[in-house]
Amino acid sequence: MDDSALISFGLARYVQAVAERVGVPPEGTEFEVSDTATAYLGLEGPGRDLMLLWNEQRGWSIAVETDPTEKPVVVAHLGLPLVPPPEDVARFVDDVLAGKPGGAEPDPGVTQDRGTLAGRLREYL
Repeated sequence: MDDSALISFGLARYVQAVAERVGVPPEGTEFEVSDTATAYLGLEGPGRDLMLLWNEQRGWSIAVETDPTEKPVVVAHLGLPLVPPPEDVARFVDDVLAGKPGGAEPDPGVTQDRGTLAGRLREYL
């Protein structure tokens, strides 16, 4: 299996594992592998439309959905590692919803190559 297929299948399972931990039903999730691998999970938040976002360069973040024509406003980052265990992502969501600050946004220079990403997602196959 090449890296692209491994990333696609691994990311699908990883997003499913995170969604189960966070309590997001399958219809509230999306992912895509193109020039950048990304994922979206819709969150239930107090009075706001929140989303849990992931991409292979910045990892997980929580953002507020705005107008569909505008970019979401990021309110918290999980930080490194870029592919943390699902239970760490769930704890991050709980902490942010409880009012705790997130971590620092990962340095864009920390990006991983596709082979490394494939290796990190392999355990979810």
